Amino acid sequence: MATESSSLSDLNQDKYDGDEHIKIICLGDSAVGKSKLMERFLMDGYRPQQLSTYALTLYKYTTTVNDKTVLVDFWDTAGQERFQSMHPSYYHKAHACIMVFDVQRKITYKNLTNWYTELRESRPEIPCVVVANKIDADLKITQKSFNFAKKQGLPFYFVSAADGTNVVKLFRDTIKLAVSYKQNTNDFMDEVMRELENFDLEVKEDIAAKDDDKSKNEKTQSP
Repeated sequence: MATESSSLSDLNQDKYDGDEHIKIICLGDSAVGKSKLMERFLMDGYRPQQLSTYALTLYKYTTTVNDKTVLVDFWDTAGQERFQSMHPSYYHKAHACIMVFDVQRKITYKNLTNWYTELRESRPEIPCVVVANKIDADLKITQKSFNFAKKQGLPFYFVSAADGTNVVKLFRDTIKLAVSYKQNTNDFMDEVMRELENFDLEVKEDIAAKDDDKSKNEKTQSP
């Protein structure tokens, strides 16, 4: 059980190296409906795993892609986004990203640029889809052109977490993108992060060995 002093970097993500595990992250400003979209997709009394210690909510989902079982973890920000930045471990080993804005709040659309820039600093190659949520408030909004996704060459979806419009398609498409990415791409950032993790482990072991030698010497020299 994690302690309250734990950070997101302490969360073990080794399982995402396995063939069957997929990690999909959600990005976007507060109150754009990220959690509502997840819950609409999963439905049926689903209870997410609240990891308050890590400022994270995990939604687990099992599906089949190309006749193979896929275990999906959807990562939700659980309030971190109010700082307009995410912990690097949130991005680590992600296979796809769902980036959401609220069609009723222009600032959430403008802020997509910031979220996308941060995403690409950590995960330059993973598939990313852009989601315009809350279209049920005004369906005419679907006639409007949102150029951010087109400019970046990203898939774009008009959805409603309230009535379910396009939600299932959004998530199924994203899962397929994540599986395809994992099967066909070796992200350089993964190698860098792995090397940094190994380096950190070696440094800790070296320090521990030196402390152990120092302790033995002190015992030898004591009367």
